[in-house]
This record gives sequence, C-alpha cells and structure tokens, in this order.
Amino acid sequence: MSEGVVGVFVPIIFFIVAGLVLVTFFYLRSKEKQMLIEKGLSSDEIKSFYDRKKIDPYILMKIGIISIFFGIGLGFGMMLKEYTTMDFWIPFLLFVSTGVGFVLANIVGRAMLKKESLP
Repeated sequence: MSEGVVGVFVPIIFFIVAGLVLVTFFYLRSKEKQMLIEKGLSSDEIKSFYDRKKIDPYILMKIGIISIFFGIGLGFGMMLKEYTTMDFWIPFLLFVSTGVGFVLANIVGRAMLKKESLP
C-alpha cells in the first residue's frame, strides 16, 4: 500500500473507534441505570448512588503533571539523540519520565486530598 492510501484510512479508523467508544459508554451507562431500577431502589437511593461516584477534583492537575513530564522526556530524548546519535534515547526517556510523572501526579493528588479532608 502506498502512503496516500494509508493516510486516507487513518481518520476513518479514528472516527470509527471514537464512535465505538462513545456508543459503549452510553450503552454501559444505560445498563447501569437499568440494574439500579431492577433492584428496586427508590429515586433518592439512586441519586445518592450517583452522588457517591465523584470525579477526582484534581484530575486536570494530574494530567498537567503527566504532560509536563512527557514533554521533558521527549525534549531530553531528542537532545541526547542529537548528541550521541543513538536512537534509543527518545523512547527510553519518554517511558521513564512519563512513569515518573504518573507516580508524582498520584503522590501530589493524594496529598491534596489529604490536606482537603483535614479539619
């Protein structure tokens, strides 16, 4: 296959996968609601169930920390590739720095939640 043909299929596959993810999300959410209704829960109990499922308030901060470390790893990897002419630096530093970013984001998120819960 030529590169032009492959280039046409990339956006098509992207939109198919994105559509499947959205359909699956809405389907599973609907099944969850059906299961709650089948259990015979009242509307107040269902509301309290959804109130307990809170989204992490620091998710954007965590994504930011991970993105910063990803960028640092990419930058240093490209720099070391230029200086040493060895190709393994970019993927190595991407994985290592992104992993450090995940760990640091988790530690910072837990510390923020602990600080928030203290009286």
